[in-house]
Amino acid sequence: MKKLSACLCAFLFSLCVFALPAQAVGYQPSYDVKAAAAYIVNLDTNLIVYDHNSEESLAAASLTKLMTVGLMLDQYQDQLDEVSCTSPRYIYDYLYGRNASSADIRSGETVTMRQLLYAMMLPSGNEAAYIVADYMGSGSVANFVSMMNNQAAKLGCTATHFTDPCGLNTDNMLSARDAYLILRWVMDFDAFREACKTESFDMGTDRVDRYSASNPYMIQNTDKMISKTLGGSYYRSYAQGGKTGTLEDWQNFASWHTQDGISYICVVLHAPNDCDPYEYPTKRPALYETGMLMDWVYESLTIQTAMDVNEPLTEIPVRYSTETDTLMLYPADGLATILPAESDGSVTQKEYNLPDSVAAPVAQGDVVGTVTLYLSGQAIGTVDLIAGQDVHRNQVIFVISKLSDFFGGTFFRVFLVLSVITLVIYLVWFFLHTAQNRGRGPRRPRLK
Repeated sequence: MKKLSACLCAFLFSLCVFALPAQAVGYQPSYDVKAAAAYIVNLDTNLIVYDHNSEESLAAASLTKLMTVGLMLDQYQDQLDEVSCTSPRYIYDYLYGRNASSADIRSGETVTMRQLLYAMMLPSGNEAAYIVADYMGSGSVANFVSMMNNQAAKLGCTATHFTDPCGLNTDNMLSARDAYLILRWVMDFDAFREACKTESFDMGTDRVDRYSASNPYMIQNTDKMISKTLGGSYYRSYAQGGKTGTLEDWQNFASWHTQDGISYICVVLHAPNDCDPYEYPTKRPALYETGMLMDWVYESLTIQTAMDVNEPLTEIPVRYSTETDTLMLYPADGLATILPAESDGSVTQKEYNLPDSVAAPVAQGDVVGTVTLYLSGQAIGTVDLIAGQDVHRNQVIFVISKLSDFFGGTFFRVFLVLSVITLVIYLVWFFLHTAQNRGRGPRRPRLK
């Protein structure tokens, strides 16, 4: 069952992402983005709403943990509470003194996969990522990192390279587009979605060496966009969750958002601390820029159908019919797209791919051609154009037309020329032969 569901997730992901590559519509936000890269994709239409240096490879920081979480859920999504592992001593030797974020899981402690999931996603526990890597890599973190890079390649990531399972190493690299691909894959797992929107999580009250039942071991989410009580100015009601990552004086954030049934993924990479005017309780520049960008998206843009399926787009001449000279063509689909909120769809440009005419008979709904819609010079989709009515053939006109085509066609002309040439050759031969026979005169009988 686990393998079947994993295959299904991979199949659905490939359908929605690879079979329908994201296309850009080229909008520019009202906010001046300071991040090194940003990428916003609408999940309902697969359209790229905003693209700023999305292919540039940048330090991933804790966005690395998205891949670690995805691989863990791919194996244990149905056994999160049944499978547990013990944290090995050697990972703490590596993490010691590196000021690494932690979920306070100690050496030799046994934790479940669910606890490790929340430890990675909420406080971005680096030891939790290493525990998963050691367990799934059969004692070798290097084996697990190889699995991470292989999965990134399968997802279509082109600027990604992982060197550890948590992102502490600055050699962990990805692009904004790759972060989108990884997040969209991990979002297929319900447990991931649930963890992302959780503000705090009880890691268990059985850890008597540090905590008691009256003072449980609670971990907090670093994504304050989801917290109405603690998020302050970062909070947004449309925020559904995401993953932060911080190194040096910048922050990464990969997140998804839903309002009025319209969903987006937003990735912000290397947002500098000085772009954040708030101080709660530390700078969170990627959250600030994400909020500014998504406020602009939801205030300024909306999903609209670019065409009315009940209104004809164009017409085309009809041959062999006395019912009508032209056939009205309708779009087979309205083509939902991202348009300015005040737009009525007229801002799109249309390019038709049609024959010069259509021959009767034609049935209503027959595909006659296509129309491609453009917005700001970018193609946003192609839709079939279908016949709006039945058109019957007039057999007399059809026969006359075919005879006319035959007698006026190249084949008949060639045949006629060859026939004339043949006739001329025959007549020349006939006259020459006749003249030759006349010149000889009658034959006299021989006397004996």
